[in-house]
Amino acid sequence: MNRLLIATTNAGKLGEISSFLFDLPLKIVSLKDVNITDNFEEIGKTYKENSQEKALFYAKKSNLPAVADDGGIEIEALGGAPGVKSRRWLGYEASDEDLITHMEKVSRELPRENRRAFFKTVVSFALPGGKVWSASGEIEGEIARKPYLKLLKGYPYRSFFYLPQIKKYYHEDQLSKEENKLYNHRWKAIEKLKPIIVEVLGIKY
Repeated sequence: MNRLLIATTNAGKLGEISSFLFDLPLKIVSLKDVNITDNFEEIGKTYKENSQEKALFYAKKSNLPAVADDGGIEIEALGGAPGVKSRRWLGYEASDEDLITHMEKVSRELPRENRRAFFKTVVSFALPGGKVWSASGEIEGEIARKPYLKLLKGYPYRSFFYLPQIKKYYHEDQLSKEENKLYNHRWKAIEKLKPIIVEVLGIKY
């Protein structure tokens, strides 16, 4: 069975991406499983650049096909900020708690008439030899005035991201299993990437 490395140190992302690839006959492995402790520094100017470089870095490091992503939240009233700097919005690699505190201030100051926001991601699939493919996904919502109080580890912004069309926060505690896919930006990207993974790895299922 083909092994596929999910190249992330974020436990939330690892679980989410693994679940979205569950229907493929692959052995999913983590960086910890293959004893890789090297950190990839995300210095690209776009989600795609970071995503591709990260996937290639870990594919070459592990000698395994690898999937990696980069994404962020874009708040319309802030000109699309924080975007690619979502985790480093405060000028450093901020903790979930730091970002929640900052978002409380941001939320209070956003105009009532424009609280529109997007979650965007680019997921990339790379081979150790240097080939790489990418797909994007996004979901639209709005920044809630009050956060959903239960923090989803690794996903601080989801405590503030509200989906008005279904009147729920973008949080696994609020969404059904089906909604967790239907309204998930990462799932949208991975669904586009799956046929490429299947073809390149010669998977039959």
